[in-house]
Amino acid sequence: MTKLILSTGNIVSGGPSIIRKPGTFRSNLELTNSLRSNFLAAQQDYAEAPDRRNGNTNGANGASNDAHSSPARRRPAVEAWTERDGPVLYVPRISWSVAGLHEERSQYDITLKLFFLPDAPVHERAQYVTEALSLVHKELGITTIDLLIASFPGMSFEGDCEWEADKKNATQGNLDEEVATWAILEELYREGIIRGLGIAEFGSEKLTNFLKRVSVRPVVDQINIRDCCKVPPLLTKLAMEENIELYVHTDCTNILPSGTLRELLGRGPQGASVLADVDEGIAGLQGDIIPQWVVKYTAFVKNRGVIENKGYFAGAEIIDG
Repeated sequence: MTKLILSTGNIVSGGPSIIRKPGTFRSNLELTNSLRSNFLAAQQDYAEAPDRRNGNTNGANGASNDAHSSPARRRPAVEAWTERDGPVLYVPRISWSVAGLHEERSQYDITLKLFFLPDAPVHERAQYVTEALSLVHKELGITTIDLLIASFPGMSFEGDCEWEADKKNATQGNLDEEVATWAILEELYREGIIRGLGIAEFGSEKLTNFLKRVSVRPVVDQINIRDCCKVPPLLTKLAMEENIELYVHTDCTNILPSGTLRELLGRGPQGASVLADVDEGIAGLQGDIIPQWVVKYTAFVKNRGVIENKGYFAGAEIIDG
């Protein structure tokens, strides 16, 4: 078994190719484009680095470990631009020495959105939370989060109108699992690590039932109304009564499907060539890929009204074949 940690780096400073263009990109495209760009940047950075295994150089004049690739597609060895720490493989390797924010912590609003993905075991969500927060803490050099929004699988607002979308939403997800996961986040709230909690894609009935079963109430409900155009009136009324802010967003609930991740790491035209190609006899990781979680983090500078740092981490597991 291999644990994968994927990262985009700071996409605010990454250039226009990976910044979301308003009205055109949803978060899944922002994530995949950002990961692909960061993989390529890391490969280019290490293209001339010595191959630690044999002392040769990688890149155009070195070993790409892919005899079937054209010279234009040759890349440094995977070991050069990724990093393994026991069972964990960082794709790409992360230079923590340049991590951190530019100003004092009090100058920022730090928001996280944690996506629990549909094929990952529910009983491991406490570990996913720990992994995601630890990475963000190291990346931003912080110990507290102002707002964490939990996104659970199987939730959406879809329908021909807002009334239908709200009705369909009531039957989605798994409330028992969502409440159990929320209890993990509540403990972090009580410890002061998270200052506010939010949820995503909870309609009026789902939210009503959820509030009856939790101790720490959400301060935010994020909903995607792309398919139904308007916020359901019953949800608006409930949010006002319960003092919960409604945010509209364009995120996908299943932000990183296994097929997308396999394409990102595979040996196709835009893949990172981390995975093996058994048919071609090319070495690499092989097995079933299970995306587990994705966290999106944003560091907003309050007095200047700008986002200084924004990016993603993703966790996945390869069950060795």
